[in-house]
Amino acid sequence: MAKVTLDRLRKVYPNGFVGVDDASFEVADGELLVLVGPSGCGKSTLLRMIAGLETISGGELRIGERVVNDVPPKDRDIAMVFQSYALYPHMTVAENLGFGLKLRGAGRDEIARRVREAAAMLELEALLERKPAALSGGQRQRVALGRALVRQPQVFLLDEPLSNLDAKLRAGMRVEIAKLHRRLGATMIYVTHDQIEAMTLGQRIVVLRDGRIQQIDTPMALYDRPANLFVATFVGSPKMNLLRGEVVEREGGLRLRIRDGIELPLRLEGALAEAVRGYLGRPLVVGLRPEDLHLHGEAGGRGLPAQVELVESVGNEAFVNLDCGGCDLVLRTAPRGLPRAGDAVQLGYDAARMHYFDPDSERRLG
Repeated sequence: MAKVTLDRLRKVYPNGFVGVDDASFEVADGELLVLVGPSGCGKSTLLRMIAGLETISGGELRIGERVVNDVPPKDRDIAMVFQSYALYPHMTVAENLGFGLKLRGAGRDEIARRVREAAAMLELEALLERKPAALSGGQRQRVALGRALVRQPQVFLLDEPLSNLDAKLRAGMRVEIAKLHRRLGATMIYVTHDQIEAMTLGQRIVVLRDGRIQQIDTPMALYDRPANLFVATFVGSPKMNLLRGEVVEREGGLRLRIRDGIELPLRLEGALAEAVRGYLGRPLVVGLRPEDLHLHGEAGGRGLPAQVELVESVGNEAFVNLDCGGCDLVLRTAPRGLPRAGDAVQLGYDAARMHYFDPDSERRLG
């Protein structure tokens, strides 16, 4: 296996559109790194640049210690798994698994050994004589993974490999890919638009938007300390609640005035308190995760006043959709003792878990 290093990588198309701008990061040897972002953010383009399927307009790409900017895909020692399974319909599973090795001139015994090893790892032994038409979606995806596995490449590249599967199969295959990574200790770069997939699979995550990297960090660091508003609302389901208002000072301290009669006390200390104080009389955005809000009591009690719009019970938890002075909020709670649509409630919140953002730059304070 090998590390992958991107140094100020750029992709500019002939019409001047910048698909990837100044991407710099390193994927450690044996790491599973996830590229995540909305459609059109440049994540698949970046993966295809690493694979050699897209030309590099600027910067340097290294696999191991070798610069591979102009190295053909077949000589980069990588294996790629696509969103489409791309299996040969006239070949059996065993023939599909071994076809890449056959093209590279591997001997028959070597092909048979590697196919057996990959089939055992992915529980495909009973399917080796079947053709793709006789396989389920999950089985076809495992064959596509196995075809990459038998190559024993330096780097695995996976481009949204689970997006064609239903929800149950997707969850199962996520577990299989994570187990496979632990077993192989392989260097893997995984592309997805699904932030749940990114959070559950990635040892580190690269969040992209409009071709630019927004933040690189571990899943929980992204969740707990998002660098900007985009990351804050993209990572997490339901997304982070955002309260917009003006910072004012009352006898009890700083508050966010959402509208007349609705103010959110800001319990701050240290450098963050000074940073927020700099916004007195100016707009500020405050974020709270759905689990950091709670139903505080009846209308007229202490807390943040809101009205229940919709209650979604999903079995082990419930999501309460609320309107708070024109701000849409979602609260995550246990599915018992729930309010009803139209109820006026008071919201409590975990002040230590608040996030503060500049409304213009969208960057996190502190």
